[in-house]
Amino acid sequence: MPRKDYEKELRKLQVQLCHLQDWVKTNGLRVIIVFEGRDTAGKGGTIKALTERVSPRVFRVVALPAPSDREKSQMFIQRYIERFPAAGEIVIFDRSWYNRAGVEHVMGFVGNREYKHFLELCPEIEKHIVDAGIVVIKIWLEVGKDEQERRFKARLEDPLRQWKLSEMDLRSYSRWYDYSRARDAMLKQTDSKHAPWVIVRTDDKRRGRLNCIAHILSSIPYKKVARPKVKLPSRETKHAYDDMAPLQEHRFAEQRF
Repeated sequence: MPRKDYEKELRKLQVQLCHLQDWVKTNGLRVIIVFEGRDTAGKGGTIKALTERVSPRVFRVVALPAPSDREKSQMFIQRYIERFPAAGEIVIFDRSWYNRAGVEHVMGFVGNREYKHFLELCPEIEKHIVDAGIVVIKIWLEVGKDEQERRFKARLEDPLRQWKLSEMDLRSYSRWYDYSRARDAMLKQTDSKHAPWVIVRTDDKRRGRLNCIAHILSSIPYKKVARPKVKLPSRETKHAYDDMAPLQEHRFAEQRF
């Protein structure tokens, strides 16, 4: 998709996200958006497009590291629950409790018993979350095998993207079909009426981002909230002084540009 067309459509959607933000704050809604998908499928770029024009106090992004020893001793979903939204918040999980059905299962970090137990319990737990009044939106980003290979190779050559490559990423690349089977089992078991999965194709990243944001907007009924007109007040001049002069005694960054 041409960049000019993409940016034009993205701006329209981001305006609607601002309206959604006002509606969520005004009505005290609680929303969870779960982002899962293939490595290189574009989770980071999609989340950035989703959040770059809204308040981080309303749209909170949660990207948890590997669990600590203490967290490993807790209920599996416990460290996610404590980051759930309060009234007027949208929490975006960049990877989520579905790690158990994905990387943990494929890489053998969790036993088969715990894996099956998770798949059985997950729909029930999500039903309780929805019944508590929280909107749950689950998105799976899917990229094709050839496009994933192209993106991995681009990361190898680009110093600005090499930080995205970890040993786990390289191992996951070699196990494409294992991840496909894990994806199929997860979607089959946890795609429920109260918390359905929606798949977004991201071989074209720009189209994928737009389709993803449009889906999120369509999943939450909202209206534009009327804002009072604001006028800048006049600055007080009673105690005016040359407030730049004292700064000359301090260090300034070298103006290299």
